[in-house]
Amino acid sequence: MAAPDCAIRIEEQFERWRSYLRRRRAIHDSDVEELEDHLREQVSALVDAGLSDDEAFLVAVKRMGNLDALSREFAREHSERLWKQLVVAPGATGERGASAGNEAAVAFCLAGIAAVAVKAPELFGLRLDEDPGFYARNLSLFVLPLLTGYFVWKRRSDPATRRWLAAAFVAAAVFANVYSLPPGISSGEYTELLTAMHLPIALWLVVGIAYAGGRWGEVGGRMDFVRFSGELFIYYVLIALGGVVLTGFMMAMFQAIGIDTEPFFVRWMLPSGALGAVVIASWLVEAKQSVIENMAPVLTRLFTPLFAIVLLAFLATMTWTGRGLDFQRDILIAFDLLLVIVLGLLLYAISARDAQTPADAFDVMQVVLVISALLADAVALWAIAARISEFGFTPNRVAALGENLILLVNLAWSAVLYLRFLRGRGSFASLERWQTAYLPVYAGWAAIVVILFPPLFGP
Repeated sequence: MAAPDCAIRIEEQFERWRSYLRRRRAIHDSDVEELEDHLREQVSALVDAGLSDDEAFLVAVKRMGNLDALSREFAREHSERLWKQLVVAPGATGERGASAGNEAAVAFCLAGIAAVAVKAPELFGLRLDEDPGFYARNLSLFVLPLLTGYFVWKRRSDPATRRWLAAAFVAAAVFANVYSLPPGISSGEYTELLTAMHLPIALWLVVGIAYAGGRWGEVGGRMDFVRFSGELFIYYVLIALGGVVLTGFMMAMFQAIGIDTEPFFVRWMLPSGALGAVVIASWLVEAKQSVIENMAPVLTRLFTPLFAIVLLAFLATMTWTGRGLDFQRDILIAFDLLLVIVLGLLLYAISARDAQTPADAFDVMQVVLVISALLADAVALWAIAARISEFGFTPNRVAALGENLILLVNLAWSAVLYLRFLRGRGSFASLERWQTAYLPVYAGWAAIVVILFPPLFGP
């Protein structure tokens, strides 16, 4: 569609919005103009980020709902039209259809490259019996550079940013493989496992910088990446569940004619599909971003009280029975994952909350959850310290010690800021700033584990 037609259509959207405000309540023209100026700024920023005029307008109106109740009603009443607009086939909506088609084509091409790349080392002679940890160390390097490239292309990142992002992935590939050790060396196996677990965490920050598109230094840019990460996880799980069903049907059909397809699915379809789905899920999140209701905040509302009850029950039982934490590696990993989930619940509750809204019962529940997690983290740290004191330092114990200390600091200050907010002595925005500013700390510690642990704890 021609640019003048797009301009006419967006002005019609603004006129419809102004008429809606005036019709639903008495409002001065000066107030409407002030709200419209803010709305136009939001639309302009979203168009610069890659949305079409129509999408940008409706997303901006939804965001304006945090400031103006009627804007929220307007967005809700127009959601059905918006949904139909988003799911229409590419090419059917003129310029926007072509743009959406281009993004879909790029995303599917990158997904295909990731699916092929993960098996390329074997095709070029890699023998897994000689280096069994190769895929564990490098799995994230087969997909995250491609995902970063998608955002670099979509956000039109400047050349300097592209060079820094590329350098980060080159350095990651070097440090992931330069310390590779032959099997049978216990400390080497431990550091290799730690590299496999921590490298994706460090590189996810690189993806975030590309996703923010120049807004990483802003609280809003980092919080948008937090929202994207949560929605990506949910979309990926849904795609994975669909893939499991599809695979089951396909295996059953081929089995019916006497062909065993399990080796093909395990060795080829599973790894290729798992990596390609990361890019596809990211594209889906981008296509629907901030337009339909996000799922992560909804799940947060459901699971926050449940996790709070579990943690309180655990602490009460431990106190009543006098039993300490059994420090085994698998148990510690599960325990740390629980704390990470709690932190995720806090993050997504913050991301969906209007900072100007007064505290309510859900905020009290969030504080209970944070304080419970803080106490549980203190118990874990005590157990780790006791284990180190008795048996000495190992890569796993030092990594666990660092991660739990980082979580302790985050949860402790989050509890302080949240309590200040509940007591009316602090703003909710300060809690949001703290959480988003703390994100690089996790990536920094993960980078330390990948870069320094192998030479420090290697043979």
